[in-house]
Amino acid sequence: MQDIDAIGRLLAEPQTVLITTHQNPDADAMGSSLALAGYLRKKGHRVTVVTPTEYPQNLHWMAGNDSVIAFDEKQRVAVSQLIDEASAIFCLDFSAIDRIKELAPMVRQARAKKVLIDHHLEPESFADLALWSPEAAATAELIFQLITELGDQDLIDVPIAECIYAGLMTDTGSFRHSNTTGNVHRIAGTLIDIGIDVSTIHRQIFDNVSIDKFRLLGYVLNEKLKVLPEYRFAYITLTEDELKTYRSKTGDTEGMVNYALAVQGVVMAAILIDRGEEIRISFRSVGDFSVRDLASAHFNGGGHRNAAGGRSKLTLAETEQQVLAVLPQYQSKLLATV
Repeated sequence: MQDIDAIGRLLAEPQTVLITTHQNPDADAMGSSLALAGYLRKKGHRVTVVTPTEYPQNLHWMAGNDSVIAFDEKQRVAVSQLIDEASAIFCLDFSAIDRIKELAPMVRQARAKKVLIDHHLEPESFADLALWSPEAAATAELIFQLITELGDQDLIDVPIAECIYAGLMTDTGSFRHSNTTGNVHRIAGTLIDIGIDVSTIHRQIFDNVSIDKFRLLGYVLNEKLKVLPEYRFAYITLTEDELKTYRSKTGDTEGMVNYALAVQGVVMAAILIDRGEEIRISFRSVGDFSVRDLASAHFNGGGHRNAAGGRSKLTLAETEQQVLAVLPQYQSKLLATV
């Protein structure tokens, strides 16, 4: 779905734009949203970015962050009014509308034109227009494509370029995952030529860690990481009490599953976290083993081949047993993965 010309026609006249992204936004979600917001403001549009939840402190450095509204009950009336007033709503980095939690019914019922920009598989058909490609490494890549194909690459200044680069860098695992294409490197090169400082962006995101997060990580690696060599599988479980003990904040568990995947011989990893209302599961894999298929089949989830998520309404212990119970049917594939 490449409705770029139609999106261009929609934006030909000044619009009142609301941009939103998925719950617990990561660097691609926020980078894409703030890059698009910066570009649209340069084109004369009135723009507000609304996130369905808070997001990590290590993303607050991006240009435009100060004007982002993180939804909570205190903001319900104001956000509802913003959605009612919007003539265009851009939905970034999610394919299922329930990923925006309590914003979902308001956005679904809004009179505004809805534009989906995303790279996840099987998008729901809630949008009027879409720029969607599962071949894109990140939604930030699609934001760059949109700006460029609308003839406005010269409007990408350093602050916008920093936001795009943050999304590209993180969703490719610092340009090491298999989704790191030649196009990704070409875009990164263009952004560097614009004048971004890549080492500063990397430090802002990865070298900006609270002592509580480090202590939680130390506890996880020492006490919670389990490895099952017979399945080439490693996983982590975290309870609500453990998160409270280490004063865990939004984003503190982001990326922890990758430590499990880094264990020698492991080709699939998972982290199961008790978030109170549900158990959230993040899966990672290497090679051609699809955690998306596994998450979709057993855990009401989806995502990408090598990075997917799921959820469970069972207890943490019951969900852990459910994960372990499905492993035998994937054993031969896991053992054969290279």
